[in-house]
Amino acid sequence: MSVVLPSGEYRYNALDTWERLPDGVRLVESPGVAVNSKDEVHVLTRNENSEVLVFGSDGTFRRSFGREVFSDFSHGIYIGPDDSVYCADVGTHTITRFTPEGQLALTIGVPHKPSKMWSGEPFNRPTHVAVSPNTGDIFVSDGYGNSRVHRFTSQGEHVLSWGEPGIDPGQFIYPHNIVVDTDDRVYVADRECHRVQVFDANGRFITMWNNIFRPCGMTLGPDGNIYVGELKSEGVADPPAGLGHRVSIWSLDGEQLARLGNAEVGEETGRFIAPHSVAVDSNLDIYVGEVTFSIGGGGRYMDPPIERRSLRKLSRIP
Repeated sequence: MSVVLPSGEYRYNALDTWERLPDGVRLVESPGVAVNSKDEVHVLTRNENSEVLVFGSDGTFRRSFGREVFSDFSHGIYIGPDDSVYCADVGTHTITRFTPEGQLALTIGVPHKPSKMWSGEPFNRPTHVAVSPNTGDIFVSDGYGNSRVHRFTSQGEHVLSWGEPGIDPGQFIYPHNIVVDTDDRVYVADRECHRVQVFDANGRFITMWNNIFRPCGMTLGPDGNIYVGELKSEGVADPPAGLGHRVSIWSLDGEQLARLGNAEVGEETGRFIAPHSVAVDSNLDIYVGEVTFSIGGGGRYMDPPIERRSLRKLSRIP
């Protein structure tokens, strides 16, 4: 069964089921999701192996990688222009790069050796990563223990950093996700300020988009729009209707084009609990990874603890 989610000219079938997991494999929850040039869907999990699971766009399982690399608090995944896979790990305080086949190729940061909290030095609980399609430079949102954005060369050499704690332009409260467009504009999901800030590649502030409820997941789609997963209220099992738990679509000029989901939180098809990551394939289908186990009111806090749905697909209706 599917449920149609309409929002103006944007219409999607929210699929009841999609991924086909191998026997004995769980997601637990899906903090990160990304799509490569072959429309292979990469899902960062928090299962017992803390691994990346790769699926075809039809949900068939392809392969996995990353065992013994990630902590149990892996956080974000991004696929670069050359199909290299980048991951941000809050638990190890590192950014890793894998080949398209899943071989570890680069680690930025020293595993389990964080910088001093709020020092501005990389990294203290980094949240996400993106790559310039022009220069190959790596941009990192850092994150939970810093209010900072860092820029590195493609080889992991530090170039510059910007940001500090606060609510003014150029300041952040939990920079949670990051996108770089084809003009090297850098979009930062400033989660607890309910906004997206836009900078040039050297950290100069350009503009901000306000009134986005706890922007969490964020990606630049092949249509040139930015897709945002909005998180629900912190620590609230049954939040007020309309506060988060949805996906919104924005033009690069900051115009809201669509908002998808149900006003009520839930596991039912067409509803969300905690959208944490978003990916879009070449058909403009949307994949949403959710943190439905660890977030306040999630499966971890139930008696007994349960695994709730954490991976969704919205199929675009032409």
